[in-house]
Amino acid sequence: MCAEHKVIKTLLWDFHVKELNASMGEFGGWEVPMIYTGIMKEHMIVRTDCGIFDVSHMGRIKVTGPDVIPFLQKIYTKDISKTKDYWMSGPTLALNEHARVKDDEMPYKISDEEWLIIANAPYREKMLKHYDKVIKENGFKVKVEDLTFKLAMIAVQGPKTVEVFEKMGAGWVDDLHTLQFRMNEEIVGKKVFLISRSGWTGEDGFEIWAEPKAMVEIYRALLKAGAKPVGTVCRDTLRIEMGFVLGGHEYEEDPTKFPPANSLRYGMGAIDWDKHGFIGEEALRAYRREGVRWIRVGIRMRKKHARAILRFGYPLYIEDQYAGWVTSGTYSPYLKRSVGQAYIDARYAIFGDFVEVEIRGKRYEGRILDFPLIPGRPVVK
Repeated sequence: MCAEHKVIKTLLWDFHVKELNASMGEFGGWEVPMIYTGIMKEHMIVRTDCGIFDVSHMGRIKVTGPDVIPFLQKIYTKDISKTKDYWMSGPTLALNEHARVKDDEMPYKISDEEWLIIANAPYREKMLKHYDKVIKENGFKVKVEDLTFKLAMIAVQGPKTVEVFEKMGAGWVDDLHTLQFRMNEEIVGKKVFLISRSGWTGEDGFEIWAEPKAMVEIYRALLKAGAKPVGTVCRDTLRIEMGFVLGGHEYEEDPTKFPPANSLRYGMGAIDWDKHGFIGEEALRAYRREGVRWIRVGIRMRKKHARAILRFGYPLYIEDQYAGWVTSGTYSPYLKRSVGQAYIDARYAIFGDFVEVEIRGKRYEGRILDFPLIPGRPVVK
C-alpha cells in the first residue's frame, strides 16, 4: 500500500474559504488559495494595482548560535558575511555535491548569531534535515527552529502597494529599501513579527509575517484600503514572465535530469565566485572551467502562435536539430501571448533567434530572449 499523502492547510484556510470564497488546491504539499476571481484578472491586478498573496506555505526557519555565519557559508553559494543587520542577503542557492540545486532560499540577517531563512514549500522538510546533517558533520553550534506553523505570511505586491499602506496609516513602509526589513512593528494596531520590502513578482511590494489571528485583521484592512486577493496560480504566471525559477521545473537535485547550477543563469548575485568552502563548490567550478551544455533562456511565442501554450518537457528544434526542452510555460496576460522558460543547447542560445517548439506533434515558432520577458520592472528604493 502507498503511504497516505498528507496535505497541510494554510494557516489562513478558514479566512480564504469562508470570507473570500477562494478556490483551494494543492501546491507543494499545502492546500492554498489557487484562484479567487480568475487567473488573468488576478495577474493584471499585481502588474497594475495591488494584490495580496497568502504565502504561508513557504518555510520560515530561524537559526541561532555562535556558528550561524560559518554554517550558512557552508550551505550557500553567496557570501552572506556581507549582509548587514536587518537586511536580506538576496536569493542564494543550496547545492548538493553534484552542483545541482537543492533549493533557492532567502536568508535574513537579524544579527551575526540570529538569522531567518525562507525555504520553498516542497523542500522545507528536506532542507531541515540537510541543515541538521551539516551542523552535525561540522560541529557547528547552531540551533534550528521551524517557525512555519507559528507565523502566517502574506505578500502584498503591485505598483499601488505603497498607496494602500498609506491609506492604512502605515506609510512608514515606504522608508524600507528593497530587501530591507523591520521587526516587531504594528500595522492597524496588530503586531507583526517582520515586514520586508520584497516579493517574487517583479513588482514593488512587501512581505509580512504575523501570528494568524493578527494576519487576518491585517488582511481585512488591506482589502478595505483597496488591495485585492490573488491566488497561487497567478503567482506562477508572474514568475515565468520575470524569469524566476521554480523547483521541479528549472532545477532539481538529480544530475541525470537537470543541468548544474551554472546553467540556471540565476543572476541577482546568487553565486559568489570569490567565495570558497561551500557544498558543491568543486563540481560547480569544474563546470565553470569546462563549460556547460545547457543554459536557461526565455521564449516568447510569435504573435501568430500566441495561444500555443508551452509546457514542461516540450522539445525545442532549430533547423530540425534537437536544441533543448521547455521547463515552464504560460499565457502572459501582460504580453497577450504564450511565454516560457527553457534549457537550450549553448550552441544555439542566441538571443533574438527563433526556435521551434513541438506541441502535440506540431511545431510553433518563438523567439529566444533574455529575462525578464516583460518591459523594465520597477524602479524601487
